[in-house]
Amino acid sequence: MKNKIDYTLYLCTDRDLMSTDTIEESVEQAVKGGCTVVQLREKNCSSKEFYELAVRVKEITDRYHVPLIINDRVDIALAVDAAGVHIGQSDLPASVVRNIIGKDKILGVSVARQEEALKAVEDGADYLGVGAMFATNTKTDARPVTMEELKGIRAAVSIPIVVIGGINMNTLERFKGTGIDGLAVVSAIIAEKDIEAAARNMYQAFLA
Repeated sequence: MKNKIDYTLYLCTDRDLMSTDTIEESVEQAVKGGCTVVQLREKNCSSKEFYELAVRVKEITDRYHVPLIINDRVDIALAVDAAGVHIGQSDLPASVVRNIIGKDKILGVSVARQEEALKAVEDGADYLGVGAMFATNTKTDARPVTMEELKGIRAAVSIPIVVIGGINMNTLERFKGTGIDGLAVVSAIIAEKDIEAAARNMYQAFLA
C-alpha cells in the first residue's frame, strides 16, 4: 500500500487560513478537487481535540481512499490508525519514530539540506518534504531551499519528494522537469473561496 502512494497534490491543513467553517469541509472539498494526500496539522489544540478531529477527518479520507498523514504527533497517528506521520528536524528522530510506528506506516520527514535527506532515508523515511522553496506566511521560521539544493537532494535520494513553501499556481511551473513527485500546498488551496476548483486547477496544471 505505502509504496503506491500518489504524492501529486499533498494538502496540509491550517485552520487559520481555511475559507470554510470546519477543517472537515476544507479537506473534503480539496480531496474532491484532486488532492491525493492529506496531512492534518494542528499546533494549538489539546490532545483530545486533535484526536477527535483526526477521527472525523479520517472518515472523510477513508471514504475517498486518500491517505491521512498526521503532523508531528505519533500518538495521534497511531490512535486513529492514520496512514502515517510527518515529522520535522526538531521532532523525535526519524529512526525512533520508525521503530514506534512499525514498517507498514508511512513516515515523512521535512528536510532542507542534502545531508538531512540522506539521514532521513537511512532512518527509514518513505518520502521527504523539501522546503521552504519560497517565502511563506504559513511557516515563517522555515529555512529557505534553493532550486540547486532541491536538485542536489533529488539526485541524492530515490524516495519520493514533495516540495513545500509558497507553492501556488504561479510557482508550480518551476518544478516541472525537476523529478519531484508532488506539491505540498496550504493556502493556495484551502484559503481559496472555491477549494475544490483550486485543487483541481493545481492538479491539472502540475500534470499538464
